[in-house]
Amino acid sequence: MDKIEHITVATNGINMHLASIGTGPVILFLHGFPELWYSWRHQLLHLSSLGYRCVAPDLRGYGDTDAPESASQYTGLHVVGDLIGLLDAFGIDQVFLVGHDWGAMIAWFQEPGPGEIEKDFAQVGTAKMLRIFFSSFGPKPLIVPKETGFRGIPDPPCLPPGFSEEDINFYANKFSQKGFTGALNYYRAINQTWDLMAPWIGVKIQVPVKFIIGDQDINYHLPGLKEYILNGGFKKDVPRLEEVVVMGGVAHFPNQARPEEVSEHIYSFFKKLQVSNNNPRANSATSSLNGNRVSDLAHLHAL
Repeated sequence: MDKIEHITVATNGINMHLASIGTGPVILFLHGFPELWYSWRHQLLHLSSLGYRCVAPDLRGYGDTDAPESASQYTGLHVVGDLIGLLDAFGIDQVFLVGHDWGAMIAWFQEPGPGEIEKDFAQVGTAKMLRIFFSSFGPKPLIVPKETGFRGIPDPPCLPPGFSEEDINFYANKFSQKGFTGALNYYRAINQTWDLMAPWIGVKIQVPVKFIIGDQDINYHLPGLKEYILNGGFKKDVPRLEEVVVMGGVAHFPNQARPEEVSEHIYSFFKKLQVSNNNPRANSATSSLNGNRVSDLAHLHAL
């Protein structure tokens, strides 16, 4: 961990913190909720040792990156703008992209007004809240008592798979400094994001994709989702979906629960694409994104 370099970059009107290690083709890692760059700690070390430059930012509102106050500043376009500015700052025009979570829509995050959920979290305590979140994305939904809120949920009896007490304390320290408001604002801005993304309705994902999900992930058990992933619906929307991996016995955080296995899945996919792209007869695996080329995409659960 000491070899990981920490940098702050001015991008899109905010200061963004990122962790970086290694040299070679760039892999950009994007975390979800309630996470940080730290969620990719295992993959940063593993893949940098195999010849990649690994970059993992704290997204806006998280960790050591700025957190704008207004929820309207957390749309998908704001996040994309942050990342494009980050790549431009380093003169990077092509990356492998690895993302976790963020497609998940948890409707109750949007119901209370700003501050209500944060008050509930504060009464529970940051460390306990994080243990609850990291332990509660199994096949059964987390049930929050209406009368007591999160205070009515008992402390999980053990640490979630792949997490140490040191890991929980790292997350708790960062979220204690900044709170959960920035992270929750992504959900408060979901409707605005949908409105802004209307011009892209029906657009297909035209880069090679590998999708990894745990068979114990709550999202895998949403009605119709398993069939969508496995029976052709996903492939229709993502024509260049090349691999789907369903990891047995894993819930929502496979990159932390099974770090070596996930790292090898990422490495084997990107290595295969590099070999294919070095073949002059192979089709280009590059698409355009606002002037920056995103070469290949491995997605760790984006539903």
